[in-house]
Amino acid sequence: MTRLQSVVDVNVLFLNEKGECLFIQRANTGFRDGQYALVAGHLEPGESIVECAIRESKEEAGVTIAPGALDFRLVMRRDSDQNRISFFLSCRSWEGVLKNMEPQKCSGFVWADPNNPPVPAVDYVVDALARIREGVMLTDFKV
Repeated sequence: MTRLQSVVDVNVLFLNEKGECLFIQRANTGFRDGQYALVAGHLEPGESIVECAIRESKEEAGVTIAPGALDFRLVMRRDSDQNRISFFLSCRSWEGVLKNMEPQKCSGFVWADPNNPPVPAVDYVVDALARIREGVMLTDFKV
């Protein structure tokens, strides 16, 4: 029997005072280009989930997040070309101004109601936001 290997990624829901969520539009990556997603990235060896969220937020959006500013929202296992485990954390406070730090991978940022994400949005992100609204904390997403 072959053991399933997993790729872990961490997604950050930046929420503003209006309850809007920050979406990024993917570009030039070869994966879901043109679609809206969240600030996210792969967990590095030896890195905690929170450390990954903080690092990715700095790398992609140019802001600093205190560990206590992140709240756990959801874990999603998703079937794809690789078995993926996706963590979703929300963030309501950060230091600095949100700025597109990776224009080679992201064509821009947009604030939108998480109940009505911009179109086209990445399917598993839309599903994750719906599960979070329902209060679900653990889910599976099948492509």
